[in-house]
Amino acid sequence: MSLSTEDIQALSAEERLRLISALWDSLADSPEDVPLTDAQRRELDRRLDRYRRGLTKLHSWEEVRARIERDE
Repeated sequence: MSLSTEDIQALSAEERLRLISALWDSLADSPEDVPLTDAQRRELDRRLDRYRRGLTKLHSWEEVRARIERDE
């Protein structure tokens, strides 16, 4: 299947959202295939190191959602 820019623009908003979701899911199936820049890899390594050393405070989804809704 090959879609041109014109093909994509001809889709309804709902169809384009479904396409985005399908593309995102396909990337999630093989995250090792997603290229990272050196800066992104360093940042991920930094965060993982902080997590392993217990320096990162984790928050539940409920806490994050409440904070987002409070800030709206």
